[in-house]
Amino acid sequence: MLVTKTAIADVLVVEPKVFGDDRGFFTESWNARAFAEATGVALPFVQDNHSRSRRGVLRGLHYQVEQPQGKLVRVVQGAVFDVAVDVRRSSPTFGAWVGVELSEANKKQLWVPPGCAHGFLVTSESADVLYKTTDYYAPAHERCLAWDDATVGVEWPLVGRPPMLSDKDRKGVSLAEV
Repeated sequence: MLVTKTAIADVLVVEPKVFGDDRGFFTESWNARAFAEATGVALPFVQDNHSRSRRGVLRGLHYQVEQPQGKLVRVVQGAVFDVAVDVRRSSPTFGAWVGVELSEANKKQLWVPPGCAHGFLVTSESADVLYKTTDYYAPAHERCLAWDDATVGVEWPLVGRPPMLSDKDRKGVSLAEV
């Protein structure tokens, strides 16, 4: 497993070993021991989520207070521009963001630690995103950072039209309100 640090402390790009031949490929998408050794993260995962979205859908930027979730995100079909924003007030990178293409082709994963907001934009016709979380979904503690907050300045790869958003994501708040 290859682990690459990003501009935000603790946000990591994880590339599992992939063994391929003319029949297809095999990869171990999750191994607790190997992940802990490679990343130093040994948090338990308690929930797996799967979303399917079409091109232009933007989900996020979500995070939870009281029960912050770490997320290990991967794409099994299609491609997304995956984003993490540091909303940890005591962090030296508070308000910073990183974006990575995750796709079925590159098989990369993004580790988004607890205390960071997460979202993605679908850049292929559709995408199936799978992610593990370190705490349970808690609607009472969920918050949404505005996807287009100018202070954060995420450079979404939008192609000529605004993204499709849920009502919840349209109501995201600015970093100043976080």
